[in-house]
Formats: sequence, C-alpha cells, structure tokens
Amino acid sequence: MSNGFGFSFNNDDDDENNRNNNPFGFNFGSGAGGGGLGDMLNQFGAMLSGMGSSMNSPDGSGPVNYDMAERIARQQLGSEKPISDEDKRAVEESVRLAELWIDEHTSLPTASASTQAWNAQTWLNETMPMWKRMVSPVAQHMADAQLESLPEEAREMMGPIANMMTQMSGMNFGMQLGHALGDLARQALTGSDFGLPVAPAGVNAILPHNIQSIARDLKVPSQEVLVYIAAREAARQRLFKHVPWLVERLVSSVEEYAIGLEIDTSHLEEATRELNLESGDPEAIQDAIGKLQGMDLSPRITSRNAAAVTRLETLLALVEGWVEYVVNEALSTRIPSTPAMARAWQNRRNSGGSAEKAFAKVVGIEFGAPNVEAAAELWRRSTIAVGVDKRDHVWDHPDFIPSAEHLENPAAFIDGLLDDESTDDFDAEFAKLEEMLRNGETGVSEDDEAKKAQDSEADSSSDAENKDEKDDKDGESGPSDSSGSDEK
Repeated sequence: MSNGFGFSFNNDDDDENNRNNNPFGFNFGSGAGGGGLGDMLNQFGAMLSGMGSSMNSPDGSGPVNYDMAERIARQQLGSEKPISDEDKRAVEESVRLAELWIDEHTSLPTASASTQAWNAQTWLNETMPMWKRMVSPVAQHMADAQLESLPEEAREMMGPIANMMTQMSGMNFGMQLGHALGDLARQALTGSDFGLPVAPAGVNAILPHNIQSIARDLKVPSQEVLVYIAAREAARQRLFKHVPWLVERLVSSVEEYAIGLEIDTSHLEEATRELNLESGDPEAIQDAIGKLQGMDLSPRITSRNAAAVTRLETLLALVEGWVEYVVNEALSTRIPSTPAMARAWQNRRNSGGSAEKAFAKVVGIEFGAPNVEAAAELWRRSTIAVGVDKRDHVWDHPDFIPSAEHLENPAAFIDGLLDDESTDDFDAEFAKLEEMLRNGETGVSEDDEAKKAQDSEADSSSDAENKDEKDDKDGESGPSDSSGSDEK
C-alpha cells in the first residue's frame, strides 16, 4: 500500500473474532471460558488434570497458581500468527518517526528503548513478571484477611486442612487471572496500555496484529493508526525511563493497598440472626433459604490504606493525560486523522478498556476511572503558562506533581508554577551574587571602577587647590596683622 510514511503495514487479519464494535475496547466479560456449562466443565477438567504438576512447581504454590493462570490464558489465545518481517519493519519505522515528532513537544529525551513487535502470546510471556509482582501481594493479603475474618473455632478446625485450602484458593485466583490475562492479551495494543508499565523496562512493545484489526473499524489507514499507537507508547517510555520514581510509585501504591486489606462480614452475621435458622421449623428454614438466595452474600472488601488507591488513580490520570496532550500536539499537524484516533482512544477508556478495569480484573483493586481528560487539560494550560521545560520539570520529584484536587482546579497548580518561576529568578540572582563574593569580586563593573577613579582624582585635585588658596590667604593676612601690631 502506498503511503506517506515510507513503509507498508499489512492490513489483513485472518482472525475475525478480534473484531468488535468498539475498536479500542477491552471485553473483560467475554472470551473463552465465559460461554456456558460445557466450557466450565472443560476448564474444571483441565484444572484437575493439571493439579499435580501445578502444585509441585514453584508457580503452582502460594497465593496464586500462576501455572494454571498461564495455561488457561494460552488456551484462550489458541494459536497465534508469527510476526512477519514486514510488520517488524513497519513497527520500527513507526516508533522512529514518532520519536522525531515527539522531540519537539517535550524536554524529556527519547528512552532509547529497543523496539519489538509482539503477538498476543509474546505479550503474555513478557508481561507476566510484572503482573505477578502486582497480583501476589493483593492475593496474599486477601487470603490472610479471609482467614482472620473466620471465628477462632473455625480457624482451629481448619488446621489439618489449611494447606489444602491455601492450594484451592491459589487455584481459584489462578483461574480468574488466566481468563483476565487471556482477554487482555487479545486486546492489548502496546506493552504499557493505559499507563500500566507491565512490559520489561527499556522496551517499546507494539502488537501489530491487534492494531490491524482496529484499523479497519476506525476506517483510518493502518499506517496512521500504527504511528499513533507507537507515539503513545514512545511517550510513556520517556516517562518511565527519565522519571525514575514513577514505576515504583505505581507498584508501591498497589502493595500499600494490599497491606491494609480487610474483609467485613458483619452484614452476613446480621442477616443470619434475622433469619432465625435455629427455630427448627422446616417452613421457616425454607423461607430463610429463599431470602438468602436474593441477598448479596459476598464479603465486603475494604482497605485501611484507601489513600493509596486515590494516589494510583491520580498518577494514572497524570501519565495518560501527559501522553495524550504531547502526542496530539506532535501528530495533529502531520496526521489529519489524529483527532479521530484520539476520540477512539477516549471511547476505549469510557467503554471498559481502561486501567481501572484491568486492575479490578487482574490485580483485584477497584477504583474510579482516572480523569485523563482533566489531566490533559491541566498539562495543556501548564504548557501555555510556563512552557514545555518548566512543565516537564514537574516530573522531577513526586512532591511536585499535581494532586487530585489540582485536576479539579488546575488554576491553583499553575499559580504555584508561576510563583516558583519568580522564586527561581530570585534564587538565580542570589546564587550569582554569592559566587561573586566567593571569588572576591565587588559586583561593580569596569566602567564604574574607572568613573570612581576619575571622581577620586578630581576630589584630590580639588583638595589641593583649596589648600593652595587657603595658604595664599594666610600669606596676605600675615603682614597686615604684623603691621597693625607695630603701630600699636
């Protein structure tokens, strides 16, 4: 296909199942395993058949059975087409082009990351280490909270079978994780969709097969979609590389939330008391069972560290808002379809393909949708007020970045930037003066020194003239006084 980018990009896709009404959408509730009783029985059979090997492997024990998770995810994905050399070249050229355009709109240098073209199976392999790091603490603390929520008598009775219960819980987590990762792998477009740094550090990962399927639905040339997606990934990698605290802050927020997990079962105890199951009346018991079926009996999961979730929401919004603003500025004058692709990306977030859905499904944390549009507007107004360099210096330290309140009131954040700018000017002048004093300089220019010397010389001449004039006067008055004295 002829295009203005200098490379071709295959727009064919043999897998029609990847097409959906929302071209950028994650369908978390669909996919293999969600279809019916037959699928459920097949999964249960696969689970039982793999129990022996899974339990004995390092990834088969612990709070999550990762062996089972990977097996289920791969079953969902099925066979994957390998990445062609043509697609690899297209991905590399797209990232190279995007990097050149982004350079003009940020002071953060390129991440110098390696560019890789992945299929869904590769995405699963390469992102699993980071998923494990985020999922494990949540699952472990969830298991501990479940055990602590039981009455002491129940915990004592579970003693002999505690290990078996842990293994069953790990299998349950593994099954859920496997289905979620299978869905994500089919829908992912890059290695860090929606600000989640799940790809290995220093890698620009692009999934051309998944991008090809959405390009048709957008009715936008596939090369333009590829460059747009590559630009978003390249922009994120600049943040992840040159903002060293960013990735750790994202992950530590998950870990902090997990440490404070609690399970509230008070509503279950209250419901049990109201049902009066101890009456022994069969009719009353049957009526109670009917009431139970209509009640929400799931435990209520909370965290003492709820503030960690707010920080996570805000940080994800700031990352994606910055990426959105910078990429749109870099591409809008070069690719006419940029506004259409930006709207499609927003639709992806709004219709379910978003960070909060991924965390809820995979990691197990539920939080509100990050306000990416508000964050993008904050970065836009900051750029106008203080320029690109000052805007990007905000990422130098976590204490400098906007808060959740600033997303609602960006003027307060921008006022702070302007105040800092005035303070910086004063600090620069003060530092210059200190340096001059250390070097023994007076801070007076050569012209000022020459003028001072001339003034000093003029003063000396004036003093000499005044002295001569005084001496003359004294000489004149001397004989007169003497003469007067003789007459007397």
